[in-house]
Amino acid sequence: MSLAYLSSRSSRWLVGVSAMLALPAAMANERVQVVTSFSILADMVENVGGEHVEVTPLVAADGDAHVYSPSPGDARSLANADLVVFNGLLFEGWMERLISASDYNGPMVTATDGIEPLSFAAHEEHGHDDHDEHDHGHDDHDHEEHADEHAGHDHGNQDPHAWQDMHQAEVYIANIRDGLIAADADNADAYRANAEQYLQEMAEVDDEIRALIDEIPASTSVITGHDSFGYFSSAYGVTFLSPVGLSTEADPSGASMAALVDVIEQENVQALFHENMTNQSIITQLAEETGLPIAGTLYADALAAEGEASTYLGMMRHNAQVLHDALAQPGHDDHGHSNDHDHDHDHDHDHDHDHDHDDHGHSH
Repeated sequence: MSLAYLSSRSSRWLVGVSAMLALPAAMANERVQVVTSFSILADMVENVGGEHVEVTPLVAADGDAHVYSPSPGDARSLANADLVVFNGLLFEGWMERLISASDYNGPMVTATDGIEPLSFAAHEEHGHDDHDEHDHGHDDHDHEEHADEHAGHDHGNQDPHAWQDMHQAEVYIANIRDGLIAADADNADAYRANAEQYLQEMAEVDDEIRALIDEIPASTSVITGHDSFGYFSSAYGVTFLSPVGLSTEADPSGASMAALVDVIEQENVQALFHENMTNQSIITQLAEETGLPIAGTLYADALAAEGEASTYLGMMRHNAQVLHDALAQPGHDDHGHSNDHDHDHDHDHDHDHDHDHDDHGHSH
């Protein structure tokens, strides 16, 4: 066998190996490049997009989108994106400036498009239709001061944390699906099928959450680091209180902390909970002053870097389980959630929204 023949065989083998090694990179380049504002949206996009997308979250797991400061690299990521997905409702106060700085001119998805947002006043009223006999004494809680804290973080009077209600999250999935189809019509059938499968999984987790929360007495209140569980409370019934408003930057005033201690004594507050991306010293201080236990960590605005709460469905399941483990009284069911929330999980969420992003100040 000649050296020339062996050399020829080796060359063809090396070319073949090189082509195989280049294939994953080529496939990656063919994927739709999606940039999301934070980790929860990234997980949703990955579930709907599947193998056809490559997703980059600007704010990673355990990161705080409230205080995030975009980098020049983020602007480059947006400039190279095929699709940008963000929450809206002023959740990402920095997003408008970043989009402008990046000169991004492609399609965008506002995940909350079509959702009727809760107001902060509704936080004080939601879920209490079932508990009218329970006087929550909120007049004693200085809501004018609380409203000032909200305004300071520039969320207006609308709560942006709609993903905390899985029924509202169905709208997120429909908007993401439609955005991916607009960006990549060739894979429209795959996006529709993935979205439908994911919605079914969401319905199953929603049922699990309701079963867990139904064992928690309806008059139960808990305290978390900031005001991010209004939608969860409205959907599932547990009352959440917070020493600060929406801003994770805010430190509660001495007056608001004193008022909250009074409310703890008046309300049926059973436990305190840390959040994965807020100032834990506030809750620790409350525990020391009241003797209430810190019953675990809840995930509000960001996924965990690892573990069950590292996916959206896992995060929702984790939060419900932690609340249940701390507060449940098995056999106790006074919520009547199945009647109050007629979620028949009819997932025909075509949402023929005209995604006119001029409403969001994006003129392209």
